[in-house]
Amino acid sequence: MSRVRVLLADDHRLVVEGLKSLLADEFELIGVVHDGRAMVQAAKELKPDVIIADITMPFLNGIEALEEIEKFSPDVRVIFLTMHRDVAYARRALDAGAAGFLLKHSAPEELVLAVRAATQGRIFITPTLAAEVLQTLRRNPSEAQDPVATLTLRQREILRLLVDGLTAKQIASRLDISPRTVEFHKYRMLESLGIKGSAELIHFAIAHGIVGP
Repeated sequence: MSRVRVLLADDHRLVVEGLKSLLADEFELIGVVHDGRAMVQAAKELKPDVIIADITMPFLNGIEALEEIEKFSPDVRVIFLTMHRDVAYARRALDAGAAGFLLKHSAPEELVLAVRAATQGRIFITPTLAAEVLQTLRRNPSEAQDPVATLTLRQREILRLLVDGLTAKQIASRLDISPRTVEFHKYRMLESLGIKGSAELIHFAIAHGIVGP
């Protein structure tokens, strides 16, 4: 019987080394990537059974990468292993199609159980957050609607660069678009989120996991 093929996606190299030691005996580790875009590309090329990913990564965060992967390979199971304890992150991940959500300080055996569950088509949530996540899933969908879902992938990309302190002109150069287009996307984000200025927009990005704190 062939072993489950696992891809690791995390920009913290010490974490990756720890995961390798934990998983190598039972699963086949087929690759390591360190940002969201590379995670999407590796999913296309390596065709893993399971991806273990952080949420906060460069270029695309883990949830955005999962959304992209769902478009061409919905059978790939993605488990998030993150430092973000906020249940909103877990809800976003599950809404995007995640097969698991664990915290980096969870017991090591939880991750092994999560991978096994994922290959059986089940979802594993760390017991630390399971009750809170269940409560959010029971709410009226309109009450639990994720405001991040109103932003396009391009808008989230621009927002991350704004948080990094880049000007509209610098962002335009980085993304090969015009400064006017950058300003347009910024205006649309402010409008759709009901936010009044750049400071609130940056706070929103951090609070909702678009960028790390």
